Amino acid sequence: MSMIKFAVNRPVTMVIMVSVLLILGFFTYSKLSVDLLPEMELPVAAVMTSYSGAGPEEVESGVTELLESALTTVSNVDTIQSISAAGQSVVIMMFNWGTDMDAAAIEMKDSIGFVEGYLPDGASDPLVIKMDPTMMPIMQIGISGEDLAQVQEIAEEVIEPRLSRIPEVASVIITGGQERQVKVEIDPVRLENYGLTLSQVAQVLQMENFNMSSGKVAQGTREYYVRNMQEFETIEDIRNVAIVTATGSNLRLGDIATITDGYKEREQFTRVNHREAVGVHLMKQSDANTVKASEAVRKELAKIQQELNLDLDVDIVYDAAEYINQSIDSTIKMIYEGALLAVLVLFLFLRNMRSTLIIFTAIPLSIIATFILMYFYGTTLNLITMGGLALGVGRIVDDSIVVFENIYRHRSLGLPPMEAAVTGASEVSSAVIAATMTFIAVFLPMVFVEGLASIIFAPMAMTISFAILCSLFVALTVIPLMSSRILTDKSMQRITEGSGRIFNATQKFGGWIDSLGERYKVLIQACLNRRRRVIIIVTLLMVVSLAAIPLVGAEFMPATDSGEISVSIETDKGSTLEDTDEVIRQVENRLLDIPEVELVFTSVGSAGTMMMSSGSGGTNTSILYVKLCPKNERQRGVEMVAEDMRQQLAGLAGTKVAVSVMDATSSFGSTSPVVVQVSGDDLDVLREISTEVADIVRSTPGTREVTSSITDGNPEMQIRIDRARAAAYGLTPMQVASEIKSAMDGTVATRYKVDGQEVDVKVSYTSEGHSDVDYLTNLTILSPQGAVVKLSQIATFELAQGPVQIIREDQVRKAEVTADLLNRDLNSVMTDIQASIDQMNLPAGYEITFGGENEEMMESFASLAVALLLAII
Repeated sequence: MSMIKFAVNRPVTMVIMVSVLLILGFFTYSKLSVDLLPEMELPVAAVMTSYSGAGPEEVESGVTELLESALTTVSNVDTIQSISAAGQSVVIMMFNWGTDMDAAAIEMKDSIGFVEGYLPDGASDPLVIKMDPTMMPIMQIGISGEDLAQVQEIAEEVIEPRLSRIPEVASVIITGGQERQVKVEIDPVRLENYGLTLSQVAQVLQMENFNMSSGKVAQGTREYYVRNMQEFETIEDIRNVAIVTATGSNLRLGDIATITDGYKEREQFTRVNHREAVGVHLMKQSDANTVKASEAVRKELAKIQQELNLDLDVDIVYDAAEYINQSIDSTIKMIYEGALLAVLVLFLFLRNMRSTLIIFTAIPLSIIATFILMYFYGTTLNLITMGGLALGVGRIVDDSIVVFENIYRHRSLGLPPMEAAVTGASEVSSAVIAATMTFIAVFLPMVFVEGLASIIFAPMAMTISFAILCSLFVALTVIPLMSSRILTDKSMQRITEGSGRIFNATQKFGGWIDSLGERYKVLIQACLNRRRRVIIIVTLLMVVSLAAIPLVGAEFMPATDSGEISVSIETDKGSTLEDTDEVIRQVENRLLDIPEVELVFTSVGSAGTMMMSSGSGGTNTSILYVKLCPKNERQRGVEMVAEDMRQQLAGLAGTKVAVSVMDATSSFGSTSPVVVQVSGDDLDVLREISTEVADIVRSTPGTREVTSSITDGNPEMQIRIDRARAAAYGLTPMQVASEIKSAMDGTVATRYKVDGQEVDVKVSYTSEGHSDVDYLTNLTILSPQGAVVKLSQIATFELAQGPVQIIREDQVRKAEVTADLLNRDLNSVMTDIQASIDQMNLPAGYEITFGGENEEMMESFASLAVALLLAII
């Protein structure tokens, strides 16, 4: 081949080309992003619409159904799901993998535009949101100190702005802590005596606190801007606000209210290992590299700590980059080990250091050249692509071995070095190219598979193909060149007449290999003499192998031990934040007693941005992130520790506990391995069937954390205002409802600027007993005519259960039963569940289907089967 002749006859040119290749390879390697898994764009978008005051069934009929009918015209849609809850509709669009989500979002907005005018009055404009894996925090930090208010201030005024300026960081969210607030607590008796209402006081405060531009004024030859400076400067200014009563008398706000500069009522508690803390949650830019973002944040945090010089404990409780670095480092270590083992095997078979060195050159050159192709292909360094490189290390040297062996044979026959290099390489070039193309033909079809399998395996297939192509180039250029220069007459003589301990040992090993070849000849001859028997044995082995496939088990993605566990706790509906916190403190104690547990990061109340959160949270919900000590320092795997936690927390009365292992690959599939869906129209029937299905799943060996999507609503005090009685006092239901809201929750009247901060000024009744039911029923409301009305005179009260959210899929109501797995593969568990569910007698119009990882696994396996068929062809 001309390429081989060129390589052998132009050594300087080849050295320059290889040098350029090495420089470019190292440069592109430094530019490659490092991540855990290949980049992916979730083909999911949501349409969110609020409809204040409407129940789930009203939201479903008035908003959700209308939007669903319009969105069915959008192309490339796989599934439409919706959630209709009190006051809110969410329609989730799941597209086919590979869909351009920017174009899909535009098409969704166009479709919604046709029905937007038909939405009921009071419904907001629908908002289209593309779902993105980067919406989850990449880092979570717990900051604790002696003064939690000071920590909160530092987090909001220093840490949040500084970290937000990092280019890779998209947003920083602060949770927990104590937020400053000016409280104006009004005595309801005094307020009633003066004939005032809470809303009137709030209105006065709002009108008293302002800065207003009022034009210009001239003095001589100069013009001045006029500005009215009426903002509150001290708390005393708020106390001295004058209020005019209905009788015309004046009074100070301080006469009827207590004004304090304090803190908001806490809606969430955040702790790190029992210590009160402020949570800092960081999201990265969609195109940013997780590892670089983590490094930048850590450097900036170190600078902030050094500059502030305060006694603060900064705990990085979660960092996605840690597991990424560990995984990539482990894979790189495997590549090194594989390369060294390949060298050892080559040396044992070739029994010569020069020969081993020539062939070993193919490994680093091929891998470095592969980085160049990976860079221009647009892939990242991740577990899949690095695994592909590790897999290809053994195959990379094959072409070089074949080429070198033939060159070596011609040198042994007496040909000069350069002639032996050209002749030997040219003779086997066709065979080497054919073998390489055949190997690539096995992996390349993976590029053409569809769905999730394409996103996961296509980068690996391309990486292996790149590496093998590079090894072919090295085998046909660099190996002949090095052989022509290194396999001189003297070196050939040393190979033949070598001496020493290593030479003798390798010669003995070579003799054993040669004798093994002789035994192989005897075995082959015996097989050829008994052809029928060999065919029968091979056929039987194939049949037994195929029959044993169901016994092997199957799962979508292999479990990984990241040492992270999520514990979700739900106390009784309606529990106060303090009651929930008391239970969670017991949970923390039990978790920290487990030897493998290193850190517990707790969020009690509204879960906010806690990455483990599956909902909006509430006073009866809590999320605990548990970090285990490094894998090499513990005896048990993460699954066994999680099972121990389930046993430890099983006895907590009045709680629902869900313990889930945080799998590093969970973003590629469903949040639960087992998902059983029940479809039908009647919510009560769906509840009965889903309860029966949940019992079946719970009784199946290997299942854990079985939950149903149809749950009871929160307890409510429902107030019904008598319109006729209210009208008799000159009141409307909306006025009454506003007074109730102000009385129970208070209202933020204005904002008080102090020390560069804007602090809410909240007007409310005094805190003593105002949250009791008796207080609510005896709440006084002032009519426009000045008459005092008790709420019980114009309204009735009833304790009831709140509405249940309605879930739909493809415009049919459904319930979902989900479960996690322990010590069993997904396929075996689903087979048992399906067998039990097949025996159920379902009412007409109701259907049970299976989704989650099982559905994704079947789709991916079917797609990979096509790739296998193409590879065989």
